[in-house]
Amino acid sequence: MRVRRAALVAGLAVTLLLLCLVAAGTGQVRVPPAEVLGSILHRIGLDIGPTPSVTHGESALWVVRFPRVVLAVIVGAALGCAGALMQGVFGNPLAEPGVIGVSSGAAVGAATVIVTGAATFGGWTVAAGAFLGGLAATGLVYSMSRVGGRTEVVTLVLTGIAVNAVAGALIGLLMFFGDADAVRAIAFWQLGSLAQANWAAVAVTAPCAAVGIAIAVAAARRLDLLALGDRSARHLGVHVERLRLGMVAVTALLGAAAVAFTGVISFVGLVVPHLVRMVAGPGHRLLLPASALGGAIVVVAGDLAARTLVDYQELPLGVLTAVVGGPCFFWLLRRTRARAGGWG
Repeated sequence: MRVRRAALVAGLAVTLLLLCLVAAGTGQVRVPPAEVLGSILHRIGLDIGPTPSVTHGESALWVVRFPRVVLAVIVGAALGCAGALMQGVFGNPLAEPGVIGVSSGAAVGAATVIVTGAATFGGWTVAAGAFLGGLAATGLVYSMSRVGGRTEVVTLVLTGIAVNAVAGALIGLLMFFGDADAVRAIAFWQLGSLAQANWAAVAVTAPCAAVGIAIAVAAARRLDLLALGDRSARHLGVHVERLRLGMVAVTALLGAAAVAFTGVISFVGLVVPHLVRMVAGPGHRLLLPASALGGAIVVVAGDLAARTLVDYQELPLGVLTAVVGGPCFFWLLRRTRARAGGWG
């Protein structure tokens, strides 16, 4: 089992590395993967491998491509880990940052910062607004879906739908009162894209995602105990409510890192943990890091497709993930209902 776990993590890591090399070299200025790797090695002081032979290839890599690929890795890892974390905390397979409103709530918080002009104080203000919005949305869904000391799946999903609807209305209201620049920025939120990736965005999102994933992995054992039920977890020394509230805050932090500069990217946190769980099992010590790697792979691949499917145009990444993730969600919903013997 340990060999299998190590092989899974190593396989995901290698796949992510190779995909990043391909994504960084793909675009209007094509750079072979060997030259992409050589450029990285030369930048860290190792005179190994070829450097980009095409004109402006070096600047294209370090100014445009690498920030975008790194941000895609961060966003995907945050969404994948947040999805696995929420499914463990809520104890059901349908929990996901986008489905239950944390992504749209974070988008409302960030859009509020943009419209009020507070974003001029620095990039951290956008991330802070997204964090507060995501935390408020998640807390609302969590409190309203608790009945008799447990979280009901149907109530969770329906409450998430309602929160998403309210968030959409608030975003429309902010667009109505905002100027032309604010409207364009909020429209960017609605579609989701990595087109505005830069090293400043990486510097803001990387610490948030790193802290959130580290805290989630540190709580993996307690999350495994929580799967036994609240009463059993309490007998084994777990402070259930404190753990849930703490993980809700961590999920909001990861959601803020994911949407602070890219907008809403749906369904990554729903589909990826399920696929990983089929291979790795339910243990969170492996599920959380593997979901982070899987989410990074999905977002990097999705962004690569968004940039290359249509010549000289870029498709919205959030639209692509919704097109693929929506049918997967319908399948998971029917599969969960069939296993539960109906919702009645």
